[in-house]
Amino acid sequence: MVEKFMNDIKEAMKSGDKETLSVLRMAKGSLDKERIDKKREVNDELLIEVVAKEIKTRNESIKEFEKGGRQDLVEKTQNEVEVLKKYLPEQLSEEEVDKIVEEAISEVKAETMKDMGKVMGIVTPKVKGRFDMSLVSAKIKAKLS
Repeated sequence: MVEKFMNDIKEAMKSGDKETLSVLRMAKGSLDKERIDKKREVNDELLIEVVAKEIKTRNESIKEFEKGGRQDLVEKTQNEVEVLKKYLPEQLSEEEVDKIVEEAISEVKAETMKDMGKVMGIVTPKVKGRFDMSLVSAKIKAKLS
């Protein structure tokens, strides 16, 4: 995946696709920052983590642009999200996430909100980068309360 990402940057340069190149360079900058700050090796896991964070940031920006009535920025940012989505694994459906959450709850025999950390510990590796973690957290809270 990292190799594809780097090749796509080169292709965007060669083809003169300034929008794609800009988005990929921003993501590469974030990837390099994570690598340096946390002294981690650049691998698919790190790429997915960084891309998911970039998408989350852009989705928050889209909400703000919509509030401000800036449709031009909404469309530009949505295009950026589409470019980045290519580097995430296949996304899980609501039903699949519900099933994973149910299995985790029964596995640790969770009954109250005190058990949320245990449930998240099981669920997170299975869904990270494949579903919005804030929604996963909300689903677990709803089931435990």
